[in-house]
Amino acid sequence: MTDRIPGFEVPIHRSLTERILLAGVPREAALLNATFTAAFVFGLQCWYALPVGIGLHWLALRLTRRDSRFFDVLRRALRFRVFYRA
Repeated sequence: MTDRIPGFEVPIHRSLTERILLAGVPREAALLNATFTAAFVFGLQCWYALPVGIGLHWLALRLTRRDSRFFDVLRRALRFRVFYRA
């Protein structure tokens, strides 16, 4: 099974396997964080929300560096119940 058949190898581009990141965080998480932070800072004039938003982005960055599919797995895990009745 280790024999390779010539002509049946196709190079796969890196963009097909890697996530689209925005500032090191998955695009959905970065846009959601930026939207809520901007709404609190500019809309409600809560300037203390700016360090909170930066901290949340840093946390998301650390989680993404550890596992690039973390937010996909989290979203799927929150969708399912812990216990299903038989």
